[in-house]
Amino acid sequence: MNIDINDHRKIYSIQHDFNAAFPNLKIEFHAKPHKSGGVASDKMVETASKTLGQCRVEHNKGTITVTPNMTIEEIKQNFSDVYGLSVNITKKVGNNWVKLDSNHHLTLADHNK
Repeated sequence: MNIDINDHRKIYSIQHDFNAAFPNLKIEFHAKPHKSGGVASDKMVETASKTLGQCRVEHNKGTITVTPNMTIEEIKQNFSDVYGLSVNITKKVGNNWVKLDSNHHLTLADHNK
């Protein structure tokens, strides 16, 4: 799955594409860091109609490739390193969404089962 990154792309669009590829997982975006390379806010973006440009300081555009064999850490690094976006991946457990640990070596395919 390729995710196009640009300042005008809506968060809900990325979440929809991600969820189509991984139905039991969800990608969530942090509010933008205070400065380039800064620590992401603990606050998550709650309005999915926001654009990526509203969630980041780095305004590079391009494409991120997400594959089922990637780990949570790899995805987080890909979004952060080039595009300045901080993300979490959560998994549906019962009626709740649980944040997945980025130090875990399971792949997206493993988590999506």
